[in-house]
Amino acid sequence: MTDRRREEMSDGRRYGGAYQGAFEAVFAIVIGAGLGFAADRRFATDPWGLLIGLGLGFAAFVLRLLRLARVVEQAERERREDSDGPGGTGS
Repeated sequence: MTDRRREEMSDGRRYGGAYQGAFEAVFAIVIGAGLGFAADRRFATDPWGLLIGLGLGFAAFVLRLLRLARVVEQAERERREDSDGPGGTGS
């Protein structure tokens, strides 16, 4: 397998992981809102359940994005180290 092909596969995996993380983050808000809405209907607490669910969903969203940023940053750091080679400057 050529180095170019290996690099393309690595980029594809990285982008795939980023998209997966973004979808998970967005769905955290949707799920939190849905659970809050369901709690409102069950316990007649309009709009508090929805607001609390949105808040918790948004908190999960932010945490997921922070974790995703850490993973992407680590992958970028490893990619730079690989391209530099042992003791090289990459130039």
